[in-house]
Amino acid sequence: MMESIRTVFTPSNVSFMMEGLKLALLISVGVVILSIIFGTVLGLLRNYDKKFFGKLAGAYIELFRNTPLLLWMLSCSFLIPGSTITLKGSFALFLYTSAVVAEIVRGGLNSIPKGQFEAAHSQGFSFMQSLWYIILPQAFKKIIPSLLSQVITTIKDTSFLAGLGIMEFTRSGQVILGKVTKTSEVFLVYGFLALVYFIICFTLSAVVRSWHKRNAEHA
Repeated sequence: MMESIRTVFTPSNVSFMMEGLKLALLISVGVVILSIIFGTVLGLLRNYDKKFFGKLAGAYIELFRNTPLLLWMLSCSFLIPGSTITLKGSFALFLYTSAVVAEIVRGGLNSIPKGQFEAAHSQGFSFMQSLWYIILPQAFKKIIPSLLSQVITTIKDTSFLAGLGIMEFTRSGQVILGKVTKTSEVFLVYGFLALVYFIICFTLSAVVRSWHKRNAEHA
C-alpha cells in the first residue's frame, strides 16, 4: 500500500490535480456569480411579468430544470462556434444553474407579504424602488441557505465538464489513472477525489446548517 501511495501521490501528480481543483473552483465561482445575477432577473420576470417576457422566462426555467445538464454541455460544445471548450462547458453550466437560481429567487419573492408593496407605495416608492430597497433585500436574506446549497451543487456539477475533456478536478484524476496499473492505485485516486469534494462540500454544508440555526434562534 505504501508503494501505491508513493506512486500516486508524487509531487507532480498532486500539483496536477490541484491545478484541476483550482480550475473547478474558479468555474464554480464565476458560474454562481453570473447565475445569481441572471437568475434574479429571470425570477423577477416570471414572478411579476404576466405577459411575454414572464412567459419566456418561465419557459427557459422549465426547459433547463427538466433536462440533463450533461446534454446542454454536449450541445454547447458542438453548437457554439469559436471559443474554448472550457468556456463552452462553463456557459452550459451557467445556463443550467441560472434556471435553478431563478426558482430559488422566485420562492424568496413569494415569501414576502404582499403588504410590503402596499406599504412601500404609500411611502412614495415606485415599483422598481420597492423591489430594490425593500423586497429583494428581504427575499435574499431568506434564500441565502438555498443559494449556498446551490453553490455546493455547482461545485459538484463541474465534474460533468470532465466529459468534455476539460481539465478540471475529476478529469485531472482520470489522467492520473492512465498512469497507474494496480487496483489499489485506482482506489487511491478516486478516494482522493471523493475526499477533497467531501471536505469542500461538507464545510459549505456546515455553513448552511449554522445559518439555519442562527436564524432559528433569532426567529
